[in-house]
Amino acid sequence: MEGYSVTLNTEMKDDDQIQWRFGTENSLIAEINKRVDRFTVYDDVLDGRFRDRLKLDNQTGSLTITNITTEHTGNYKQKSNTVENHFRLTVYVEISVMEGDSVTLKTGLTEIEDDDQIQWTTTFGTELILIAELKKRSYRITDDFLNKRFRGRLNLDKQTGSLTITDITSEHAGVYNVYNKRVDINFALALYVEISVMEGDSVTLNSSLTEMKDDDQIQWWFGTERTLIAEINKEFNRFTVYDDVLDGRFRDRLKLDKQTGSLTITNITTEHAGDYKLQIATRKMSLKAFRVSVSDSVHCCGPTEAVIRLVLSALVGVATVIILVYDIRSRRAERDRAHIHTSEIELSFLTNLFCIFVRINKLWLYMFIFFRKY
Repeated sequence: MEGYSVTLNTEMKDDDQIQWRFGTENSLIAEINKRVDRFTVYDDVLDGRFRDRLKLDNQTGSLTITNITTEHTGNYKQKSNTVENHFRLTVYVEISVMEGDSVTLKTGLTEIEDDDQIQWTTTFGTELILIAELKKRSYRITDDFLNKRFRGRLNLDKQTGSLTITDITSEHAGVYNVYNKRVDINFALALYVEISVMEGDSVTLNSSLTEMKDDDQIQWWFGTERTLIAEINKEFNRFTVYDDVLDGRFRDRLKLDKQTGSLTITNITTEHAGDYKLQIATRKMSLKAFRVSVSDSVHCCGPTEAVIRLVLSALVGVATVIILVYDIRSRRAERDRAHIHTSEIELSFLTNLFCIFVRINKLWLYMFIFFRKY
């Protein structure tokens, strides 16, 4: 994902000389000479697109690219004395929205040239589907495929080629690509799943996977700072939680499901409220987003719950008045018939009134628990 980091892994022997190269120009971006203990990065090449972003591992020779952008999409080659490895790196622009929102996928172009031909595609299963195409003098939108899920929702900017999707539903989440001779950008579009939880409870963020594949890589990120809190690399059988980040707010609270990659947060507090992102990388990229809200024990009511409480309170109030009126009339009639002493009536009345309120409060509590549960 754009803004994240990626490591291209390799192994290095004691006498190795390693070169890292990028792109069709085969530009040298880093090299290692283990014999003379020299490790060099050339991050000013290609107009400085790698400046302050390259890190070499002195032990393994692996190359890490930090704060990655779509400019770093392309082919990487690592060559040593004995082996040559090739990597194809695809960088996705991450976009997360709420259901019903609109989103614009931008090409980054200011104006379409005369010979430009821009194509927008999305994937459905293993199939790549053209959904929009723009030339200088013409454009077309193919929004009737796949049960018409895009019908009336796609708009093309004729000047820049950017694509807007309106009234988004879960059917529109997925991967999109825009391509022409000047741009090649991938977008990962996800919808937020909203989750509300009480402070002290546990919550599981579901990956929607039934079982991870052998080459799956999963990363869980938290907050606007995009802090990595957990990851799985199935190929190396590595399952890691980083619960000491962010001043230890997740310490001893994170649990990873090794079969599905789902993440559980236990004994949750208001510090854990916020946005969580799940990135699943195999041959394809997918993104899931969760927005978790945590209510404390005092302010535990959402809008729906507040309405329920108001209705219940009104019903309890009406019931109380009816019962009191009935009780008073009954007591007066009983007093007239039996000529019971006034003080005895008042004591009995207060005792019964207290019992009535206890029963009403119990009824209110049971109804509240019922609505909270269902």
